Amino acid sequence: MMRIRYLIILLLLFCSFVKDGYASENEKRIRIVFFTGGSEGGSLTSIVYNGARLAQKDLDLDVEYVWSGWKSATMISQFKKELLSKPDGIAIMGHPGNKDFGPLIDQAIQQGIIVTSQNAELPISEVKYKDKGFGYVGTDNYAAGFRLGKAAFQRAGLATGDLALVWGLLLSEPSRGLRTKGVIDALEKEKVRVNYIEIAPTINSDASLGFPVIKKYMAENPNTRLIVLDHGALTAASPSFFKAARMSPGDVYVAGFDLSPETVSGIEEGWIGAVLDQQPFLQGYLPILQIYLTKKFGFAGMHIDTGAAIIDKSNINFVISLAQRGIR
Repeated sequence: MMRIRYLIILLLLFCSFVKDGYASENEKRIRIVFFTGGSEGGSLTSIVYNGARLAQKDLDLDVEYVWSGWKSATMISQFKKELLSKPDGIAIMGHPGNKDFGPLIDQAIQQGIIVTSQNAELPISEVKYKDKGFGYVGTDNYAAGFRLGKAAFQRAGLATGDLALVWGLLLSEPSRGLRTKGVIDALEKEKVRVNYIEIAPTINSDASLGFPVIKKYMAENPNTRLIVLDHGALTAASPSFFKAARMSPGDVYVAGFDLSPETVSGIEEGWIGAVLDQQPFLQGYLPILQIYLTKKFGFAGMHIDTGAAIIDKSNINFVISLAQRGIR
């Protein structure tokens, strides 16, 4: 994390120096379209948005924000629409995968539009257009999932043959689903029995709809010792699910992704055991900076791992105030 912090400081100092020395009053303002991923007010989406807004302010840019409800098909249709407006750059969430996004990215690059990605990788496009500013800001999704799966196994005190539930996006989102695969692989490596549920599109867009799924699953599988939620909003909502199901903190060990005020409270109260913090604020800030640097100075795409810190009761105090401010 320290390396990322120093990188941001150095890049901002460079941008400030060049802007002050070479900016012209007649220079055309840079216009960027930024895909936030989810819906306004979402737990992860809000933090991504806060990061992008700060970058917009720091760099004095025109930025249009696009909300997709975490729907891959919506992201594709929105990208097609934004191509017609011919912005200087588009920062996209890579959830639809290269098969669907690739041809559209080709079209954008041919039109001189800079494209970069955040949160979910698009490795084919990144290799193909790195010299044109295509970078990535986010975690290595498979590695992040594997790390959380291993940490959850250890913290939950599981043993060979114990039962776990993984609720994720393995089937519907090729790139994003690598994180779910990482969780499953880590647990199965420890000989844990894994039940898997795919997050329905409606729940992917509105996590509050997930309660009936958890209620039904726990009724049918009361011996489940671990639940891993591969979804930030589901992680945040999970304490309310268990309360409604009249369960108690610690009845089942819960692990998930991303911080939010609700998730912080869930950790403090014992409903959530651990989360992996992918620092989504950086996934908002750095793609805006990437497009700016490429547009102004021709810099190539940067591949930046935003980290994968495991947060639990032992270290939650450090990030509480940051989570409440929408930064962590």
